[in-house]
Amino acid sequence: MPLRERQLIERVRRMAAAAKSIGRHSGMVRGMGDDCAVLRLPAGYDSLVTTDFTIEGVHFRREWQSAESVGHRSLARGLSDIAAMGGEPVAAFLSLGVSARVDQKWVDGFVRGFLRLARAHATQLAGGDVASSPDVVVADVMVLGKVRRGRAILRSGARPGDKLYVTGKLGAAGALLERLHRGARVPPDHRSLLPKPRIAVGRALVGLASACIDLSDGLSTDLMHICAESGVGAVVDADRIPRAEGATLEHALHGGDDYELLFSARERIPARIAGVPLRHIGDIVKGSAVHISHGDEVEVLEPRGWEHFAKG
Repeated sequence: MPLRERQLIERVRRMAAAAKSIGRHSGMVRGMGDDCAVLRLPAGYDSLVTTDFTIEGVHFRREWQSAESVGHRSLARGLSDIAAMGGEPVAAFLSLGVSARVDQKWVDGFVRGFLRLARAHATQLAGGDVASSPDVVVADVMVLGKVRRGRAILRSGARPGDKLYVTGKLGAAGALLERLHRGARVPPDHRSLLPKPRIAVGRALVGLASACIDLSDGLSTDLMHICAESGVGAVVDADRIPRAEGATLEHALHGGDDYELLFSARERIPARIAGVPLRHIGDIVKGSAVHISHGDEVEVLEPRGWEHFAKG
C-alpha cells in the first residue's frame, strides 16, 4: 500500500528536489507548495500545452515492465508532443492515481523514472495531484512547452511536392508487444520501454518542416492525421521505411509507440540532425488518398494503428 496522501506528496517533492527538477527555471516563478504553480514565459514565445493519460491495462502492464519505465514513458509521451511542434519543454504536471494494492516501492520507481527523464530535458516537475484509484494505476501528465511566437510546426502545413521523412527506426514497440503476448521476458532497459523524445530534432526542424507529428499511434494512422489536417494525399515507399531490428513492415506501419517524428519538408533535409538519422520515405501529393508502394505495385494504406474505442 502506498503512503497516505500528504506523506506521498511530500515524498515526491523531496525526490524532485533531490533530482534537481524543481529548481528555479527561466519560466518558473513558483513550483510545488502552493495551490497553483506560477510560470512566466519570456517575451516573444507562444505556450505549448499537451496532456496524456497512461492507464494500467491500456498503456502498460506492471508484470511486463518496470515501474521506472512506466514513469519514463508517461512523461515521454508529452515531451514527444512538444518535440513535434518544434518546441522546448518547460514544466510538467503529474496527477497520479494508485490502487491500495500497489506498494510504495513501485510508486517510488515510477517517480524516479519520471524525474530522470524530466532532468534530462530540463523539465521542471511543477505540481500535480495524488489520489486513490479503485483498481488500476492512472497517470495524467500535462507538459508545458514554449516555441518562438508563430513558429510552431503544425500538422496542417504539408503541400503537394513536399517530401516525407521519419526519424530513427520504426516498429520496435510493436515487435516487443508481440513478443510479450507470447510470454517472452525483456530487459527493463529495452529501447521501446524507454523512448527518447526527439526534442533537439524538433527544434532544428523549425523553419524546415512544413508539417510534423510524433509517431505514437502508428505511421499509417499518424500520416492520415497530417493528410487530413493539410488537405493532401501521400505515397509511402515500403522499401524506404527504416525498421528496427526484429520489426516487420506491419510493426513499422501500424505498431505505434515509437515516438519518432514524421514530417514533411520542401527544403533539402540533412541525413542526420542532432545525431539522429532521418529517412525520406515518400511524398505529399494532391488529393486525399494515402497509398503505399511495393516496387511497381501501389495500394491504399489503411490507417490500422492505435485508436481508442475502435471496434475489433
